[in-house]
Amino acid sequence: MSLKLGVIGAGAIGKEHIRRCTQVLQGASVVAVSDINLDNARAAVNASGLQAEVYANGQDVINAPDVDALIITSWDPTHEAFALAAIEAGKPVFCEKPLAMTAEGCRRVVDAEMKAGRRLVQVGFMRPYDEGYQALKSVIDSGEIGSPLMLHCAHRNPEVGDNYTTDMAITSTLIHELDVLRWLLNDDYRSVQVRFPRATSHTHAQLKDPQIVMLETRKGILIDVEIFVNCRYGYDIQCEVVGEEGIARLPEPSSVQTRQTAKLSTTILTDWKDRFIKAYDVELQAFIRDVQAGELRGPSAWDGYAASVAADACLKAQESGAQEPINMPERPAFYLR
Repeated sequence: MSLKLGVIGAGAIGKEHIRRCTQVLQGASVVAVSDINLDNARAAVNASGLQAEVYANGQDVINAPDVDALIITSWDPTHEAFALAAIEAGKPVFCEKPLAMTAEGCRRVVDAEMKAGRRLVQVGFMRPYDEGYQALKSVIDSGEIGSPLMLHCAHRNPEVGDNYTTDMAITSTLIHELDVLRWLLNDDYRSVQVRFPRATSHTHAQLKDPQIVMLETRKGILIDVEIFVNCRYGYDIQCEVVGEEGIARLPEPSSVQTRQTAKLSTTILTDWKDRFIKAYDVELQAFIRDVQAGELRGPSAWDGYAASVAADACLKAQESGAQEPINMPERPAFYLR
């Protein structure tokens, strides 16, 4: 039976998910859409050729009797309230990051979900669904390179706008590494320090770029992540795991290699959507399948909370320059199932 979805938020990623559910994925249909701008919602429905109801309020989508599950892609500060309302209504919800604007807000969602007695929330962290990261995790878990000792990572964007500020290097960019590296290593963070090297001439007054984030995990693994959001040359994600017996690297995206005019070259992507487009498809298809099976297995509200706790410590480290503790509570048994 087709899962009937309600989408709250018809901005860029909301429209992408509507397109994805309508044209790419199987087992679901979008029956309700809302946006603070009704014209956006209508445009998204019309562009996908849907016979969906358009609502002005996300709460009305949650309450709609024909909606089985929800996708939240609205303005970030609204995510927590909509996620809590979905839990209250007993409806599974796929919530794009962030789950909430603060760790305390994420914890409220966690507590509400545990009170409900079953997992109802999946957070939109897509990298665990990427084929490259899955292959890298398989090598780590196999023990082929021995126990991981260090990770060298990079998150580079060609450029960002003037509205992108220093703190967003953590909350909008590093947040993906904070999630996926916990999953990759099956470990939590213990501490963080942030350093700022010489700034690129391509930045602006409100953005320190690049940044180096140095994390230590509970198992003692040291991680350095370079965040460089005005690197100019492309969108580039790197992850190298140094183990006791060898080194494993995240595979590069598939690209045709050319030999021409005395050059050997491969193309580097420039758009993050192209780099992870398959992962977005797999992620949302998995959510649909898991809802139909009655058990969510993707990134959880607890994962959203853990990323937020780590991000808060990173923000503090940006300001202090010191090594800051990351005080992460033990994972509740509810999220170990």
